[in-house]
Amino acid sequence: MALSTKKLAFAVGGVMALTVFSAQAALVFRNTITGEVLDLNEAIEEGRDTPAVKEFLETGTNPYIERSECLPIGHELFLSACSGCHGHLGEGKVGPGLNDAYWTYPKNATNVGLFETMFGGAQGQMGPMYGALTLDEMLLVQAWIRHIYTGSIEDAEWLSDEQKKTFTPYKPPASEDADVHAAALAAAEKSCKRNGSS
Repeated sequence: MALSTKKLAFAVGGVMALTVFSAQAALVFRNTITGEVLDLNEAIEEGRDTPAVKEFLETGTNPYIERSECLPIGHELFLSACSGCHGHLGEGKVGPGLNDAYWTYPKNATNVGLFETMFGGAQGQMGPMYGALTLDEMLLVQAWIRHIYTGSIEDAEWLSDEQKKTFTPYKPPASEDADVHAAALAAAEKSCKRNGSS
């Protein structure tokens, strides 16, 4: 029985759509607590298909890590969404510290693991961030968290071998001038290619 041209086009289109979706999320992301597969469709629609998000969903590599032009954006997002519980420098407050080699959930030493915890939440007061931050913003925050790391380079699983050669553990500035911070953020918004090519 031959398929009509319309039915064939619909069938091929459906297969292509499934293939595109599969390619976009080649990795399977799981809830940190339950192990259930996370539904990335719950994410805010904006910021789902930036080059950084596409690369991360396919490879688990966060292309924002140690990109100095993007760090001020991650810093600002961290201050507004995370610092209330984790401290301004990730030193820990109500929530655990994020700037050392100890992870409450060992999988958070990997970029995929930390993303899963951010997206789906964890125990205690850590709710899912998918309604507060876009996928792209989560990657920027993750890059900032990785940047403020104060531990041993050998324990920094998220750094490539090349990045490990030049990485220096974070030392906070003596003081942070609000005008300097605002200028750095404005410059980052122009130079951090989030919606264009990375």
